[in-house]
Amino acid sequence: MTALSTTARIAVIGAGAMGAGIAQVAAQAGHPVLLLDNRPGAAAKAIDGIDRQLGKRVEKGKLSADARRVTVARLQAVESIEDLAGCALIIEAIVENLEVKRALFRQLESICNEQCILASNTSSLSITSIAAQLERPQRLLGLHFFNPAPVMALVEIVSGLASDPALADCLYATAKAWGKKPVHTRSTPGFIVNRVARPFYAESLRLLQENVADCATLDALMRDAGGFAMGAFELTDLIGHDVNYAVTCSVFDAYYGDNRFQPSLIQKDLGDAGRLGRKSGHGFYSYADGAERAQARTTSSERTVATCVVEGDLGIANVLVPRLREHSIEVISRDGQGLLRVGDAVLALSDGRMACQRAKEDGLCNLILLDLAFDYGTANRLAISCAAGIDPDALEDGVALLQQAGFSVSLLSDSPALAVLRTVAMLANEAADALLQGVASAADIDLAMRAGVNYPAGPLTWADTIGLVHILRVLENLHASYGEARYRPSLLLRRRVAEGSRFHD
Repeated sequence: MTALSTTARIAVIGAGAMGAGIAQVAAQAGHPVLLLDNRPGAAAKAIDGIDRQLGKRVEKGKLSADARRVTVARLQAVESIEDLAGCALIIEAIVENLEVKRALFRQLESICNEQCILASNTSSLSITSIAAQLERPQRLLGLHFFNPAPVMALVEIVSGLASDPALADCLYATAKAWGKKPVHTRSTPGFIVNRVARPFYAESLRLLQENVADCATLDALMRDAGGFAMGAFELTDLIGHDVNYAVTCSVFDAYYGDNRFQPSLIQKDLGDAGRLGRKSGHGFYSYADGAERAQARTTSSERTVATCVVEGDLGIANVLVPRLREHSIEVISRDGQGLLRVGDAVLALSDGRMACQRAKEDGLCNLILLDLAFDYGTANRLAISCAAGIDPDALEDGVALLQQAGFSVSLLSDSPALAVLRTVAMLANEAADALLQGVASAADIDLAMRAGVNYPAGPLTWADTIGLVHILRVLENLHASYGEARYRPSLLLRRRVAEGSRFHD
């Protein structure tokens, strides 16, 4: 089905930040747009705000004055829901309350013609449930934008149980015509992004709870090693702990208490204390004037390394070899089980076991485990862990090797799968379950996580790159360490490993 014509009138109900942003997107794409809010004067005020924002873009040379004028001219504030009768698409962006949304759409159904598409921007409520009381539930779908709507590329096209697939295709084409990156998803709790992203927050929160590292160090590792735009603590401070915690609770409750989505007591405490993040001036970090920003902890060495030995295949960490040579370190290669030796230290990519456990089980003295990096060739920070009884000289040799190769080294307490590897494995596992359950395609899941939350790679593609055998091993070892269903590997992951295939084959 083709996109809606730019002559089609669009309506947006709710003139808050999200509703105003959606109205701006539609107007910039060429549609006449009606904006309605139940607060007197709010719609007109929102349009004035859009005009000012576009004016700033004009001042910066990012938008022509004529484009600003034309866009604003397409926006019209209305005061009555009856004014929306002739619209081709009506998008609701009001309070996240099921009964309020149901009542609104029942009212719209009585006003609008049968060809009008009804859409909700809900981020957490079931489209199936919202539509259930309509006479024609097939006309209601989810059109989930991300904040700020004019900037964020992703739009989730959400189909409920009764939603017309042709209308979903129409909204997909329309969002694409608006310059967005749309994805199709079924109406399941959290849709794609708010479901698959839960481990990104949850694993950092658990590592903090277990005193593996502090907030600043874990955030730096997610950015500087993992390639994420922000770490979990600075991101939740930005989102607001009330909002992020509520979404986690919503997904947790919707999945009947599945502990994969269990909320964090640490985040609850922040909310209870009113430390909501940037908007309150304090969250994991302080945002008061003059507050000093916490710095990541770095372990350093004064030693110089001349030679190291690589035994066998280091897997995804093989990129370390040319990097070591580029930093004037002689690398001697020989057969072996995927180890890197320097002095008395033995370095290995984590397989999900604790260093103390792996050293004992594999008979490796002075073992140092390496965390995952998105790109070992360009990352500027890397986490390591080791058993408590490691020889201090061996630890310093390992740190010196990595430091000389250009890494800032963060030593974590001995914990299964360290930080980045644990997080990426869990993201891939959740994405695999979403794929298994038909929530979305592999391509749409990966696109959603790149475009919606700026991940450096889609979790399924990332897992393919690391190797599904290794991801499964990490999850199995996490599961064995904790004994919790939270870390159970997805059935689809197990199937793909047994088949010798990948997620994107």
